[in-house]
Amino acid sequence: MIPERWLNAALTLGLLAVPLWALWADEPFTITLATKVAILALAGVGLNIALGIGGLVSLGHAAFFGVGGYAMGILAHHAQTFQPMIWGLEGTKSMPIIWLTALVSSGLAALAIGALTLRTSGVYFIMITLAFGQMFYYFAISWPAYGGEDGLSIYVRNGFPGLNTLDPIQFFAIAFTALMLALFLHARLKASPFGLALNAARQSPDRVETVGLSPFRLRLLAFVISGAITGLAGALFADLNRFVSPTMFSWQLSGELIVFLLIGGVARLYGPVVGAAVFIFLEHHLGDISEFWQIGLGVLLLLIVLFARGGLIGLVAGEKR
Repeated sequence: MIPERWLNAALTLGLLAVPLWALWADEPFTITLATKVAILALAGVGLNIALGIGGLVSLGHAAFFGVGGYAMGILAHHAQTFQPMIWGLEGTKSMPIIWLTALVSSGLAALAIGALTLRTSGVYFIMITLAFGQMFYYFAISWPAYGGEDGLSIYVRNGFPGLNTLDPIQFFAIAFTALMLALFLHARLKASPFGLALNAARQSPDRVETVGLSPFRLRLLAFVISGAITGLAGALFADLNRFVSPTMFSWQLSGELIVFLLIGGVARLYGPVVGAAVFIFLEHHLGDISEFWQIGLGVLLLLIVLFARGGLIGLVAGEKR
């Protein structure tokens, strides 16, 4: 068995090696695929904080992904059309400002949703988060000011000081850096007193309450952090495609984020990275063969659930989480 920390280091180098090879081979589309892996893995890291540490199975995390995406789309749309927003505020094409807006807006959405949904548990929590996600989806469809069902196109990618974001490798560097920071935050949270208390609340909430801690507050804070990270991923994903649409709120996307964790390993630090990479690989290569490529994904997922409960990382590392 390979120690998990060594495996994580190898995965980091592998994620870096693919776009660097593509740059040398003049394959910009491969760089874009690697960027997509990094961004979706970032969204998976957000969910992994809630699900992997807190045991919160959310089928509505696409709501935060979409909020982050629309935060980018609205700000960039008003900047490119030179039309003021509400209260005379202006749009912007600055990535740092857009990211801050995405983090705050998705975090506030997670706070509001979590304050209601976390009063339930089990299948009720799953269904209520799904319901909130669908509410955001249909709201976006009925929002004609920003494209409604057709979505909203952004003509030019937003800017970052000192970088040419239209260069695929430089935009990959941005997404990769954000992913590494999120993984670092996840690792520190999991090892911190907060992470230990959250994990304890997942296993035995009554015992946590007897020592003076509130399981509800622990879960709510984890849910907010999770939603904010997922919202940042949504902003980056929208910037990558230069397009936002209601599909960013779809329950299918929420399901895909859970699939990432199941493939890579729930609560494993690099589980979302492996899951996103395998998903994009299958989508790209099997999708060229058949439009029903999800059958192959389903077979893989079935084998993992039956024979590798710790995901692919657990199968290779074989260590406790």
